[in-house]
Amino acid sequence: MYLSHHYIFRYILYKLPSKFGGGLEYLYMDDSTNGWILSSKIISESGALANTLKPLLDFYTLRTEHFGYLLYNDDPPINVAVSKSFGHSKGVVMLDRQTGVWLSHSTPRFPTYCNRNFWPNNGNVNAQTFLCVTFPYATFRDIGVQLKYIHIYSFDFDLPTTFPMELQCVAQRSCYPKTEPWSRKVTLTSNAGREFISFAKYTRFGDDLYSGLISKDVKKNLYVRTWGNPGKTKLLPSNCSIPYHVYNVKDVQLSQTVSFIDTVDHSKWCVTADGAMSCIADMNRMRSQISRGGGAICTDYPVVGRAFYTLIKTPEPCPSDAQHTEL
Repeated sequence: MYLSHHYIFRYILYKLPSKFGGGLEYLYMDDSTNGWILSSKIISESGALANTLKPLLDFYTLRTEHFGYLLYNDDPPINVAVSKSFGHSKGVVMLDRQTGVWLSHSTPRFPTYCNRNFWPNNGNVNAQTFLCVTFPYATFRDIGVQLKYIHIYSFDFDLPTTFPMELQCVAQRSCYPKTEPWSRKVTLTSNAGREFISFAKYTRFGDDLYSGLISKDVKKNLYVRTWGNPGKTKLLPSNCSIPYHVYNVKDVQLSQTVSFIDTVDHSKWCVTADGAMSCIADMNRMRSQISRGGGAICTDYPVVGRAFYTLIKTPEPCPSDAQHTEL
């Protein structure tokens, strides 16, 4: 089928902020690249995202049987005010009866609404991250449950009635957890047999995704990169008051000539100090997002962990440990 792919994971993208190539250049990684490479494409045209979205864009023109999709974004490309009761999350789900794609990302208003020109101009300014993985059809029941915990805001979908009810439910914005536990962890196995760990927290979880859920589970210190320009919303500081510390990453160094601070980086990712676990996530480390749903997709693939760990230039010291500047 046209959604099939045999990579361990399809890819991870790290789109650069506007001061580099106008905000359309991106770093690319899959299991064949052995780390980051600078793509020769631009993100708004031919390239990884365009190739991934092709089944959806073709479906807009000519509907085909046995194909379905679900688009969610808490800042959607339609003129609607989204309640903060919905999760701070963004993604694309596409599937047929054999396989499917889960694309988790950080870009507001992406993809544009029912338009072959899928890239929104607002996406140029800040850096963004994307993780795309191909899973067997049966896995999308579990993915649907994860999206239920996150309480995604679905803004567009077309799903055959025979497709998993777990997806139908979140597509219609009609289901969310009613009882404890308020978080869920599940292992998802990709088409090629690699395991990914999905963490999801509902609004009633009441804690930071990184310090309250991920670091506790992986039992390692975390280095977290999220948006550092939240306006009036207060950022959570690095946290050394817990058994496994969480450090904000203030500066990243992508190459000798490419580095930038978190105020122009809307990406959300974290990595353990040894690179043994890395995650692409939905949430920022903001006080306001303690009370919102969100999640992360994590991998223990060493190449990915090393690629993210080597980006770290300046971690933020904990308030009580101003001397902590060394990795």
